[in-house]
This record gives sequence, C-alpha cells and structure tokens, in this order.
Amino acid sequence: MGALGVVSRGAVAGAIGTAVMTAAQAVEMRVSGRPPSLVPGEVAAKLLGRKGRGEVERLSLPMHWAHGVANGTLRGLMGRAGLRGPSASALHFAGLWSSDVVLYLALGVAGPPWRWTFGELYPDVLHKAIYCAATGAAYDRMAR
Repeated sequence: MGALGVVSRGAVAGAIGTAVMTAAQAVEMRVSGRPPSLVPGEVAAKLLGRKGRGEVERLSLPMHWAHGVANGTLRGLMGRAGLRGPSASALHFAGLWSSDVVLYLALGVAGPPWRWTFGELYPDVLHKAIYCAATGAAYDRMAR
C-alpha cells in the first residue's frame, strides 16, 4: 500500500481511537468528578496566538480531535514500517506522551510531569494509553 493509503488508514484509526478515548474520559470524569481538561484548547490558543478563556474553551474539542487524527497518521506510518500489535501501541504511546509533554513545556501550558499531581498525571497517562491501544487495534484490523 502506498504512503497516502497508510496515512489515510492511520487517520481513520486515529479518529476511532479518539472516539474510544473520549468515551473513556466521559466515564472517568463521571466517576471521579474531574472537570474536562482544557489543555487541548490551551495548546491551540498558544499556537494560534489567541487569548482568553472563551477561546481556550472554543478550541479545546476541535484540537482534541485534530490531535487524535493527526497522531493516528503516525501510527499508520509505524504500521508501514512493519510495527504491529501491542508493542507498536506501546511505542506509539511513548512517542505521543513524551512529545506532548515537550510541547506543553515549550508552550508553558504545564510544568514537568514529575511536578504534576496524581490527579493531573493519571488521566493524561490513562487516556493516552487507551487512545494508543484503540488506535493501534483499529489500524492493525484495517491493515489485515
């Protein structure tokens, strides 16, 4: 399969992974009482040079989905390189989580993760792991 097909399948897998992660977040927030994260909106606002809480809130959901779809394309490229299964999903998670942390630090959205509270760290790690597992499973299924 050509690069465009691989990237397209990865984008679809990323959308599926984002849907699964979003559902998991909704359940976790209902159980824990945690409010929705506005970090995606904060990142988008910083990248676009926008200010104000209203802008952050407005950009949060579109950025959440754009981030998931875009990172799905990376999973597609990993698949093209022959990486499949749980080990590929683990590698995808490591790359995604660490690059997000670097981006948060660079933009001043969050401090280093060793200073995050458990309540900040666990949902980020949990939901990105769910995203990577679901995206990987969807991609691997489509690639068969």
